[in-house]
Amino acid sequence: MTATKGLEGIVATTSSISSIIDGVLTYRGIDIDDLAENASFEEVAYLLWYGSLPTKSELDQLRRQLSDSAAIPDSVVQQIKLYPKNTNTMAALRTAISSLALYDAEAGDMSREANLRKAIRLQAQLPTVVAAFARIREGKEPIAPKADVSISYNFLYMLTGKEPEAIAVEALDKALVLHADHELNASTFAARVTVATLSDIYSGVTSAIGALKGPLHGGANEAVMAMLEEVGGVNNVEAYISEKLANKEKIMGFGHRVYKNGDPRAKHLQKMSHELGKITNNMSWYDMSIKIEDMVTGQKGLKPNVDFYSASVYTSLEIPRDLFTPIFAISRVSGWTAHILEQYENNRLIRPRAEYTGPVNQKYVPIENR
Repeated sequence: MTATKGLEGIVATTSSISSIIDGVLTYRGIDIDDLAENASFEEVAYLLWYGSLPTKSELDQLRRQLSDSAAIPDSVVQQIKLYPKNTNTMAALRTAISSLALYDAEAGDMSREANLRKAIRLQAQLPTVVAAFARIREGKEPIAPKADVSISYNFLYMLTGKEPEAIAVEALDKALVLHADHELNASTFAARVTVATLSDIYSGVTSAIGALKGPLHGGANEAVMAMLEEVGGVNNVEAYISEKLANKEKIMGFGHRVYKNGDPRAKHLQKMSHELGKITNNMSWYDMSIKIEDMVTGQKGLKPNVDFYSASVYTSLEIPRDLFTPIFAISRVSGWTAHILEQYENNRLIRPRAEYTGPVNQKYVPIENR
């Protein structure tokens, strides 16, 4: 047996949820460009869970279910209030989502119908948890979710206490569509490994959040924003990037393990970053991003991935930098739960082997002779 580092190129399972073929990302066979331009996030969640786009009545029903499920137990809110003030946002989310299982009467019901209901509850409650934590750490009371509005609208409302502008809702919704699923990425694989033991859906999502917490998976857009803040202005880009390239330092937000000719999701967020920059009368983040892209792509041949422009989009929406990855989770829980449901449907325990590289032919030595 010979190991493949990082399992690169290894096909670990079959799936009908999403695909990346010749650089084209699809959800259930529908091109991401088509979905990004036309679909709401709720439509995409339905597509991932049920395998087809919803009819109007099916979408209306899902929206009602999401709205009815968005509130979180008061006991979970009280727990969040006890978290240390400097708690990492993803650590807070991981802990809160795990605790939700304690208050779900169906947590141990492994039927497909119950798991679908739990997937809907998780999708509805993640934005509420993130917004509640963000407010509590600022000494504010959480805001209850509003009924009969979209997930994107509700999250921005619960975060700020203000009715969000239509362009802000559109921008966040587009970002959620683009991040909803991405084949067998690290967090999705973690979720499938966990539930392959026939553990419950909450355990699977908690595992996924733990994987997403790592900076090599979910934290890239935070690192991009930190870079833009460090650059400080478009006039500083050339010197800053030239030094990074000369020192062979990694430029966050560029390149991708799977996409060799560019991430198809990036262009949608680039366009939204430009629109938000014009509306907010602050083109600085966008202008810096464009110049950085020109330099890195021109000199290294690397193209931006989905994280690069999502940083300036979220900042234009006045979302704190350390909430970028939790927003990723708000979107990706739709894909995680779809994969969990698929894993349950045709389950086999995921148990790979390891190539042994340690010593051989060793003998036990009594402790008095060591």
